Amino acid sequence: MTLRISEIFGPTIQGEGALIGEPTVFIRAGGCDYRCNWCDSMHAVDSAHRHDWAVMEPDAVWAEVERLSGGVPLTVSISGGNPAIQDFGPVISLGKAQGYRFACETQGSISKPWFGALDTLVVSPKPPSSGQTVNWKAYDACLAAGTGARKVMKIVIFDDADYVWAQEVAAQYPDLPLYIQPGNPEVDPDTPVAPEDSLKRMRWLVDKVTEDRWFNARVLPQLHVLMWGNERGV
Repeated sequence: MTLRISEIFGPTIQGEGALIGEPTVFIRAGGCDYRCNWCDSMHAVDSAHRHDWAVMEPDAVWAEVERLSGGVPLTVSISGGNPAIQDFGPVISLGKAQGYRFACETQGSISKPWFGALDTLVVSPKPPSSGQTVNWKAYDACLAAGTGARKVMKIVIFDDADYVWAQEVAAQYPDLPLYIQPGNPEVDPDTPVAPEDSLKRMRWLVDKVTEDRWFNARVLPQLHVLMWGNERGV
């Protein structure tokens, strides 16, 4: 069995969501079943980039994680694209045997049995600005598959319509910890992201949450965007 890998990088910190600030090595899978309007990882999504993806066996993927981490156990985050397209179960098994922790972020469109072996499953439904439509039956199947994992929801918010949608979704899943963050509209890795623009979007979202007394959502920035913009591999 082989895996299509866009990049493996780190150690760095997790820049968003429930594990923000946690030292992490990232495995970014190649391929996705979504085409979000504002995707900032098209190099891992669009099949036009498939010739840049490495075809690796699970033990080779794990060897690279070990090399980057120096053999010191930490959190490994599996992202994409949509990593649920592929079978990362063998990689997780190799890492768990050596004391590593695993997180995965997916949009919730495809469920896999290996979700149950994760420490943290981040299921991130895409709001209206993405141009995608959430299949809630598939979303629920992803949550059900994460039997042994801590399950959380993360939603990126770009505009007022996204914000209202996020409130409606949160009401459907009141027991699911929710992390919301302002979206990053800058998708060109060669164009620097102005930190003041990111902070302005963050203040906009914080103001809306506090004015509405929406106190069940945790509002976080995209820390990696503030620090490195859209630079790949950090």
